[in-house]
Amino acid sequence: MNIRPYGDTRNDGKVQVSFTLPIAGDAVGIESAKAIAKQMGLIDPNVVHCENIANGFSFYIVYGSIPFGVDPSLIQVQEIKTPTLSKEEIEDLIEKELGRDIVFVGASTGTDAHTVGIDAIMNMKGFAGHYGLERYKHINAFNLGSQVSNEVFVKKAKELHADVLLVSQTVTQKDVHVRNLLELVEMLEAEGLRDKVLLIAGGARITHELAKELGYDAGFGQKKYAEDVASFAITELIRRKNQK
Repeated sequence: MNIRPYGDTRNDGKVQVSFTLPIAGDAVGIESAKAIAKQMGLIDPNVVHCENIANGFSFYIVYGSIPFGVDPSLIQVQEIKTPTLSKEEIEDLIEKELGRDIVFVGASTGTDAHTVGIDAIMNMKGFAGHYGLERYKHINAFNLGSQVSNEVFVKKAKELHADVLLVSQTVTQKDVHVRNLLELVEMLEAEGLRDKVLLIAGGARITHELAKELGYDAGFGQKKYAEDVASFAITELIRRKNQK
C-alpha cells in the first residue's frame, strides 16, 4: 500500500520545504523559489514565507503537493537488533560474563565542538533521566570532550586500554563527518587497534547503515541513550569473548 505525506486530508501529498537562495527576497526571488519547487516535483507550489537574511541572500518556505508515494513494506532498514537492557542488567552482565571493568573512551572528534551528545551518553547525570556511563558499575568512562583530533583520540585509546570507542559527530557540512570518521578507522588500522576495540559512531545524522559502511561496528542516531549504547557494546564484547 502506497502512502503519501499528509497535510489537509489523508494522502493529499502536502509537503513543506525550506531553502535559501543567493538572491534578494523580492518578486523575482519568490518566482525563482516557485520554479525551483516545481523542479523538485511540487504541484502548485506556494511561497508562504520569504525573508531577506543578508545582502543578496533570502530564505523561503514553500508549501505544495507531491504526486508520488512509497510502499513501506518495500523499505529495508539496517537496524541494531540488540535489545536495550536496564542499567542494572548491564552491570550484572559485565560482572557475570566479563568479570572485569570495561573501558569506554569517547569524544567529539575533529573540529566538532558539540558536546551535548557525547555528554548525554557518558557524563554521570546523563540526559532526560537516562544516567550516563560514568554512573555505571564496572564501566570506566573517559569523556575527552570536543575538538579532539583523531591522532589524540587514538593515543588516548592506547594509553587507557580502551575496549569501546565512542565517536560523536554533529557537524556534517560538506560531509566533513564522513571524512573524519574514515580517517579514524584508517588510523586505528595502521596502529593495529581496529580489531581490538569496538568502534561506535553517534550523532543526529548518523545511522547504523552509514556507520557500518564506514567501517564501524555500530551507529546510533537520535533519541538513543547510554543504555542503548552500553547494551550493544557489552553484548558484543561477550559474543566476541565466547568466540575465542
